[in-house]
Amino acid sequence: MRKILRWIRNILLWYFAITIGMVIVLRWVPVYFTPLMIIRAVEQKMDGKSIKLEKTWKPLSEISPDLQLAVVCTEDQNFLKHHGFDFGAIQKAIKHNEKSKRKRGASTISQQTAKNVFLWPGRSWIRKGFEVYFTFLIESIWSKERIMEVYLNIAEMGNGIYGAEAASKAYFNTSAAKINKRQAATLAIVLPSPLKYNAKHPSPYLNGRINWTLQQMRFWGGKLDYSKKEKK
Repeated sequence: MRKILRWIRNILLWYFAITIGMVIVLRWVPVYFTPLMIIRAVEQKMDGKSIKLEKTWKPLSEISPDLQLAVVCTEDQNFLKHHGFDFGAIQKAIKHNEKSKRKRGASTISQQTAKNVFLWPGRSWIRKGFEVYFTFLIESIWSKERIMEVYLNIAEMGNGIYGAEAASKAYFNTSAAKINKRQAATLAIVLPSPLKYNAKHPSPYLNGRINWTLQQMRFWGGKLDYSKKEKK
């Protein structure tokens, strides 16, 4: 029994050491591949299609401030205030989902980043537990700017398209630094369902959501002020 407990303890110690080390390294090193990218590539190959993987890492300084603000307006308006989890949004989502067939999520940008970098897609409680763990790690070790930088470089934004730079070129024939406000709002709106929504030819429903996002961006003053983030 002692050997088993010692074995379990050693596994846990190694797991914590490796995962914490990974998060520390990725505080500075670009994230070039994610589990989702690999999964999508395998799916394409199994379907007999050629592998499509468009991505170009860009520092946050070369990603439009409009896009940074747009994703906060659409995905996580308390991004600068919370420490990884928006408990108010979680409670609202639970109440909404009890009454509506159309489910609403409450994952923050930090949670989505943790999931995209370290985990596989899915809704199991086991995966959710790992997501909580990695969200805590990146919120403890990375800055809000770094979380946003990684998020906007690895998020799936279309079929085989990952990150703001690749999406800007694919849909608008420009760079992530030069997209305008409406283009930024469009990319932010397709993030929840990038394989369903078409950023190049948005539907009337998407155009309505884009206009709402632009209103929210104006309400925020047109810029995301990282100096207003909560101290950790």
